Amino acid sequence: MKNNNQTEKMRISFDLDEVLFVSPKTHKIEKPPIFPFSVMYKERVRFGATELINKLQELGYEVWVYTSSYRTQSYIKKLFKLYHIRFDGIVNAQRHLAEVQRDNKTILPQKLPNRYRISLHIDDETIVCTLGQQYGYNTYQLNAQDDDWKEKIIERAAEIKKNLGN
Repeated sequence: MKNNNQTEKMRISFDLDEVLFVSPKTHKIEKPPIFPFSVMYKERVRFGATELINKLQELGYEVWVYTSSYRTQSYIKKLFKLYHIRFDGIVNAQRHLAEVQRDNKTILPQKLPNRYRISLHIDDETIVCTLGQQYGYNTYQLNAQDDDWKEKIIERAAEIKKNLGN
């Protein structure tokens, strides 16, 4: 039960590869960081990511990264700081294995956003999105270049928030 002066924010998570990190050959990208950071960080960020993540946070959502990659939390924080993005939480492969899979004999999916009270997870992988129905988490599948991706995610988040009664 929530107490009156404690409102829990709805959490939204993004996968990294092919969602926030994209190829400039197939997607529009944010302007790469200046040298030497452009060499240190090879990944290129999807165009509009900075605007979307900051907008979601302005709207009162917590924004997380949930990735199956082994990039460190420190690496992810430092890279996105160059784009003026600060995440509220980061789950990478190490954290997922330690906190979700643990000593469970059954192999669990590579991502279980609901274990972190994440209400909406954005991913490019069909399997991750399909497993959402089985494991009880909401997804938005994003892979191809889509100029309206920001608006669609904001709309999906608002729909879920409304359904949760937040």
